[in-house]
Amino acid sequence: MTSPDTEPHSLYAAREPVFPKRIKGTFRTLKWWLMALMLGAYYLAPWIRWDRGPELPDQAILLDMAGRRFFFFMIEIWPHEFYFVAGLLIMAGLGLFLFTSAAGRVWCGYACPQTVWTDLMILVERWVEGDRNARLRLFRQKWDAEKIRKRLLKWALWLLIGLATGGAWIFYFTDAPTLARDLVTGNAHPIAYTTLFILTATTFAFGGFFREQVCIYACPWPRIQAAMMDEDTLTIGYREWRGEPRGKPGVAGNGDCIDCKACVNVCPMGIDIRNGQQLACITCGLCIDACNEIMDKIGKPRDLIGYLALTDETRERAGETPKSVWKHVFRPRTILYTTLWTAVGVGLLVALFMRSDIDVNVSPIRNPLYVTLSDGTIRNAYDLRLRNKLGAAHDYAISATSDADLRVRIEGTDGDTVNVPANDTLSVRMYLEATPDSPAANQERTDVRLWIKDADGGDTRIHHDTVFHGKDK
Repeated sequence: MTSPDTEPHSLYAAREPVFPKRIKGTFRTLKWWLMALMLGAYYLAPWIRWDRGPELPDQAILLDMAGRRFFFFMIEIWPHEFYFVAGLLIMAGLGLFLFTSAAGRVWCGYACPQTVWTDLMILVERWVEGDRNARLRLFRQKWDAEKIRKRLLKWALWLLIGLATGGAWIFYFTDAPTLARDLVTGNAHPIAYTTLFILTATTFAFGGFFREQVCIYACPWPRIQAAMMDEDTLTIGYREWRGEPRGKPGVAGNGDCIDCKACVNVCPMGIDIRNGQQLACITCGLCIDACNEIMDKIGKPRDLIGYLALTDETRERAGETPKSVWKHVFRPRTILYTTLWTAVGVGLLVALFMRSDIDVNVSPIRNPLYVTLSDGTIRNAYDLRLRNKLGAAHDYAISATSDADLRVRIEGTDGDTVNVPANDTLSVRMYLEATPDSPAANQERTDVRLWIKDADGGDTRIHHDTVFHGKDK
């Protein structure tokens, strides 16, 4: 039998619910504005219309899975142009590295979807159940009519938020007004209902119940961020050399901290920043607002809790003036990230504006390499695929240039011109022919450049290099 002293300790700690107190201040106001901006953009963006003509959808932002294209206002991305999406992901990663190296986990504190929706859920919870003390009393209260009524109302509002969240997401993948009508009438595809249910459930659970648990246990970023930070990174810290020892104000020997726990009560993660930087801290700044409010009331200088770097701590302890914010933000590491971020962005813009309105793919027929016609003409066959990215059908003329004269023929037509439908791909069989006395007909291999240009006299002109096979002597 093992004694209590030798029993193994549990590696799991049951969740202690966190009830953040309402606070006003600079950082709280900033979070409200950012939340309104981001949620507004997320919910409303699928409903923005953009006229692209009769052949294309008129939704400004649309990931058209059926048409295998992504539309973003005037920009249209095709599957073979996925490098644009890859470039945007690289820019997002570099941006995350940049902001983390400059100001710690500001992404987590202000812009992460988990933070934004948790803030919204807490706002609803506070509206239904009251501020921190009222919610604590209700949590400890036995289940009665009041508790049941408030909990059901809160959960119902959370479900509506989850439903709006899931609904907004699926609207990005098809025409929003049409899908909304089909969802209400029961005519939407089962995948739409399944996705809506999953996103509603996860938003309801993560934003309403799991909250800080997602940030602490599920998200990998708190464990990665250390590699992005250094001694000049701005992050939230407690100036313990100024605040300790804690005690009543006005008592000789006491520091500025009166141990009111205002910083703890407003923290959405439920931590005490006075214990030092912690993995759970999302650097949202609410503890700064709470502490500054108390400092104002007791007549002490602000920023007992504030954004500071390790180098600032060393300077302040020595009585020196800390570095300016800009010297922390603009330093070799952040400048490097900014340069890389800008380079990728400029590269994407250049590639976007230099891309052609038509793509071509040429595949020579290898079996046989060539055929000899009755008059001695040598013919090579090719599979030609033309993709028209424009919103209207276009005629394209095809020609060939090489060291020898080659004639272009298109199967099913009398000439060298093809009509490619709007926003579609046309596959045709193309032939290159060389007369019996042509150099190309009498040598094993001839390099050829195919030219595709707008038959109507437009500026579109691209080329594709291939080869012509003649007689093997």
